[in-house]
Amino acid sequence: MRIIAIILFSFCIFISAQNDSISNKVISYDDKIILRLNFDTNIDDYVISSKELNIKPRLELNSQINTTFGLDYKIISATVSFAPDFLQGNNNELKGKSSFTNYTFRFFPKNMIQTLSYKNSKGFYISNTQDFVSNWQKGKDPYLTFPNLRIQSFGGSTSYIFNNNFSLKGIYYQKEWQEKSSGSLVPSLNYEYVIFSDTQNSIKSKEYQLNLSFDAGYYYNYVITKHINIAPFAFAGLGKKWSSYKNDVTKDEREKQNYFTQNFGAGIHLGYNTDKFFFGSKFNYSGNHYKDNGSNIINNNFYVLLFLGYRLNPPAKIKKTYDKIQDKISTL
Repeated sequence: MRIIAIILFSFCIFISAQNDSISNKVISYDDKIILRLNFDTNIDDYVISSKELNIKPRLELNSQINTTFGLDYKIISATVSFAPDFLQGNNNELKGKSSFTNYTFRFFPKNMIQTLSYKNSKGFYISNTQDFVSNWQKGKDPYLTFPNLRIQSFGGSTSYIFNNNFSLKGIYYQKEWQEKSSGSLVPSLNYEYVIFSDTQNSIKSKEYQLNLSFDAGYYYNYVITKHINIAPFAFAGLGKKWSSYKNDVTKDEREKQNYFTQNFGAGIHLGYNTDKFFFGSKFNYSGNHYKDNGSNIINNNFYVLLFLGYRLNPPAKIKKTYDKIQDKISTL
């Protein structure tokens, strides 16, 4: 892991050395260390509907609030997210035990944003248990649960910003501040490898999915005052999903399927910024839809995010080490 981290770090500095072009309408904070704390309700839920069923099971994690810590310097950005038990609404006893972690790494070559992530979720419950259990009482009776259901995701995305006077980095990562209102078309290529695993009645099963999609979005950053902005956005796209399923009964025999997917979403960002301190909120919705043997599978994701952060000068040792590596790479 250390070798991989060093390679990625060196590559990011190499890309940074090639990019000296910054719009005079965008203030850059790349020379600052940026510390960020987020609280969000970014919890996936899965809805399954079919022609045979009049009711739709809705699978959710037993978590309502995630916490994210972020650290940025130059073009390198890293975050870690988890759902702590001490926050109210996380791990309700009636909904079973859940766990969630998400590690994300980003770098920013020129007009691009490159994201790599790993997400691990375990322990789901059916939020509409009342549709399946007669006389079930909310707040008193336990929900139907899938404690062994685990979803692991290895993914990434590559986005390109067409307008040099528009700062997507300023909206999402507070690495810049846009001085004048402007918008941009932002196409994105998304890729993800997902592993679903579960154990029911002592039978283990696994499903592997490879997801590829292309989205086209439009973002507009409306700068209200010197310190306040509002940024709405919307996107839509198409993709392809390849799925492979096996269990202890079929053993090495795998059921393989592939599907076309539809992706869509929208949201708005509200922010306050100074050279050192920033805070704000985001309201996001995204959805993914595909059909599987007559069933409609919908993955909805609506969440609210609150963020706050602080920018500070890097310690002399960190700046010296970074500059030394950058100088060596620029001479190659």
